[in-house]
Amino acid sequence: MTIRSVTPIALDLPFEVGGPKSQFAGRPRQMAMLLVRVETEDGIVGWGEAFGYAVWPVTRVAIEKLIAPMAVGKSEDDIDGLMHDLQKKLHLLGRTGPVVYAMSGLDIALWDIAGKKANQSLSMLFGASRRSSLPAYASLVRYEDTKLVARNAELAVSRGFKAIKLHEVAVQQVKAAREAIGASIRLMMDTNCPWTVEEAIAVAKQVRPYDLMWFEEPVFPPEDFTGLARVRRDGGIAVAAGENAMSEMDFRAMIAAGAVDYMQPSVTKIGGITEMMRIFRLARERNVKLVPHSPYFGPGLLATLHMANTVERDTLIEYSFVELGASPLGEAVAVKDGRIAIPQGPGLGCDPDPKIVARYKVD
Repeated sequence: MTIRSVTPIALDLPFEVGGPKSQFAGRPRQMAMLLVRVETEDGIVGWGEAFGYAVWPVTRVAIEKLIAPMAVGKSEDDIDGLMHDLQKKLHLLGRTGPVVYAMSGLDIALWDIAGKKANQSLSMLFGASRRSSLPAYASLVRYEDTKLVARNAELAVSRGFKAIKLHEVAVQQVKAAREAIGASIRLMMDTNCPWTVEEAIAVAKQVRPYDLMWFEEPVFPPEDFTGLARVRRDGGIAVAAGENAMSEMDFRAMIAAGAVDYMQPSVTKIGGITEMMRIFRLARERNVKLVPHSPYFGPGLLATLHMANTVERDTLIEYSFVELGASPLGEAVAVKDGRIAIPQGPGLGCDPDPKIVARYKVD
């Protein structure tokens, strides 16, 4: 049995964020989803997701021009072998970025096919049907305006979220959020790598009174694990990082440096489920907490749910706090009372709605 086709499908979904939409690369930010549809010679279809957002046009070309020609005709059953072969042959093009994002989408789709062929959900396939749902946290966009921060944090709590993550870089926004949500709600701060080590330590000390669960990616460059370890030691707040990691090797280096309390691999960026499995095993071996990066609404989120179901304790699931005007997976990725259900159907458990795909497809 072989792979017949690998097709990227880009969607531009309508959305609102509870405030002005930010600019990225000179354009209004999109809610772009890059699906990867894989069909076998037997007609089985699997769905994956490659990291989208502003980079999706480049990732789509990588799928069309590199990944698809190298995957078509190969066996869909040897996922590890195929992904290892692609990694070796394409490593000269970069160990992260659009080429690896493209591989991630392929890998997720192949695991969806594996589950469908076995007539088992991925949770069952991984021997991990421990629970039916997991707690989600609201991952807010960056507002900067303290009133918008407070309003949207409060709104997220009113909708059942028990944990809120900010994407702010100033103390006053953290203070506003904490005052809005009260002491019982967990609060996190994701800064997206803006500071030197010394600057990050100074900010950590300023926000420490607001009882943050973690301080996320405070240092540039993100691979400065020695610097992260200093922030963790001297800042007095738990540190989270990993969405920009290249592979399991990066996480080994993080742990060796003592850089993180929470590891955050991203299934649509790291190489898919196959690489995530290695990172999850590493976390178990080294007893480091896992809170995957998952600010997406497609197959990547479903894959994250199934992977998180393999962890002994409940793992928080990152959930983008935006209002989608249309969702290809609908209720399958809805949060109810602060929890998100793990789909029970074969494979990932839910295919994208073809009507939504057709309506919002970007040609």
